[in-house]
Amino acid sequence: MENTRLNIRDNVPNFKIETFDPIRNDFSEINLESIKKKKKWTVLFFYPADFTFVCPTELADLANIHKTLKELGVEVISVSTDTKHTHFGWIQAEQLLKNVKFQMGADPTGNISRLFGVYDEQGGLAFRGTFIINPDGMLVCSEINYNDVGRNADELLRKVKANIYIAEHPNEACPAKWEEGDKTLKPGAKLVGKVYEALNK
Repeated sequence: MENTRLNIRDNVPNFKIETFDPIRNDFSEINLESIKKKKKWTVLFFYPADFTFVCPTELADLANIHKTLKELGVEVISVSTDTKHTHFGWIQAEQLLKNVKFQMGADPTGNISRLFGVYDEQGGLAFRGTFIINPDGMLVCSEINYNDVGRNADELLRKVKANIYIAEHPNEACPAKWEEGDKTLKPGAKLVGKVYEALNK
């Protein structure tokens, strides 16, 4: 199959995905264009499968930061190759998911997973992929992990905040482990070889 995986700074084509909406306790549908019209950021959180082991711990962790992400203007969509009906059954059965309020996307054809380069053709499931899309529809962050290692939602939140900050301050850059309120860097000739001094003055 031809590799159509998106790269950083690519404009993400519009996609439409069926979801289970835990807030409405009903099935729904969401597309990227509608999110962009609301000037929102998008986080896509791919995971292998419902009724597995690491996955509910990740979604529970993501649920812990979901309120903060919403306040930042971020639409969160978890995505697996399960159906929306399986999402419904899983959230009813798994107590770890009791606080999940974000929409759970269903990608049984694997088309969206392929678009983002997380589809495992041998297993028919998605790898653990996290993607941040800015309000203009540009991919600004991409992370793909193998299935045996769960992610850290606090790090995702840090990255979202950093990307929002840089979008508002395009002449600055966020150093390693940057947290909201920390010093940033202003790239230029005067900074070359002087990063330590800039961060510690």
